[in-house]
Amino acid sequence: MDYGMIGKIEKAKIYAEERDTRIIFQSLNVSVLGDNDVTHHVKYEDGHWNCDCNYFGSHQVCSHTMAMERILGNMVEMGVPV
Repeated sequence: MDYGMIGKIEKAKIYAEERDTRIIFQSLNVSVLGDNDVTHHVKYEDGHWNCDCNYFGSHQVCSHTMAMERILGNMVEMGVPV
């Protein structure tokens, strides 16, 4: 491993440790495998969540978006419907 790569690895560790001030999610698209082998598409964009499941359509929140909030922790705004 060359000296340049070692520096990049160290910088990556710092960025990861300082994620609250260095990393801002602007958009994210994920597939969540729900019950009965149904895949739901969850999107986070500009502080807003969206999911293609029926429950989200009527409540602006669902188990799929809440699961993503739990996974991402304080890295995204919580419970902001699209």
